[in-house]
Amino acid sequence: MTLEVTVRNNNVKTALRILKKKLEQDGMMMEIRERQHYKKPSQKKREAKKASIQRTRKREKERRRDEDY
Repeated sequence: MTLEVTVRNNNVKTALRILKKKLEQDGMMMEIRERQHYKKPSQKKREAKKASIQRTRKREKERRRDEDY
């Protein structure tokens, strides 16, 4: 996959900010952070389960809030 950012008027800072934003939206930054250190499969499972529980709680909280209104 190729990401391209054009530098206009020698404004490298803006181009870098746009590139970082594109990488973040694409999920590349998360993948890079995950690959920096080795994680045991059991640790990956624990983290995935924890994230799933957090998502579920967040959805339930939003659903309850919507029902109140």
